[in-house]
Amino acid sequence: MLHLPQTDTCTLPIGRRGVRAILDRKYPKGSVMSKLKVASFSVSLDGYGAGTDQGLQNPLGTHGPELFEWFFRTQMWQRMHRKEGGETGVDNRMAEQSFVNIGAWILGRNMFGPVRGPWPDESWKGWWGEEPPYHVPVFVLTHHARKPLAMKGGTEFLFVTEGIHAALEHAQAAAGGKDIRLGGGVATIRQYLSAQLIDELHLVVRPVLLGAGEHLLNGLNMRELGYACAESLPGERATHMILRKVKIA
Repeated sequence: MLHLPQTDTCTLPIGRRGVRAILDRKYPKGSVMSKLKVASFSVSLDGYGAGTDQGLQNPLGTHGPELFEWFFRTQMWQRMHRKEGGETGVDNRMAEQSFVNIGAWILGRNMFGPVRGPWPDESWKGWWGEEPPYHVPVFVLTHHARKPLAMKGGTEFLFVTEGIHAALEHAQAAAGGKDIRLGGGVATIRQYLSAQLIDELHLVVRPVLLGAGEHLLNGLNMRELGYACAESLPGERATHMILRKVKIA
């Protein structure tokens, strides 16, 4: 867990130097290189990773919840909400695997919340209540600086204004050799794919059609970017596709 010194939390200018200074004190350079992974990211048959008209009351967009029906039925989902039951098949196993060996996360700002533009205040703390499901440092891409936010259970949100490469550098420092999970949303994943920075992409293809929304791969030549399908595994309510970078000798 990334503990922010109390004397720095309110005074440190978070931005180009702020996050870097925090991480340099906590995590020495020269750590084992982490892999950047997208895991359990749901898409429709027609390639959409989110619906239209996303907002506070509809965070997944129109028909967006249909993308996650595979996850809602799993034992993993039930445990996350402190409930019993749930299915224990392939879908559940893949959901559980997506949280293994993760030392840091990267999120686009829309994944953190519906607030747009400069932060009006610091009242918004995410979609997940007082204890988010991450339990490690989470680096949120934004154009507007904000102080780090420590939450119950070990999750700490750090807001990065320097772009995708800086966020990855910070996450690598914080992960301590573990992997980094790129949580989305669609636009953020597309940026990292275009830059060929993602090592592994686990797509969960649901047998539904959204018709409109945010398309994940439209206009991206995945073959030319160096990716290939390494695995395909049918689950109970979705098909799990694993894409990896092709190693060049």
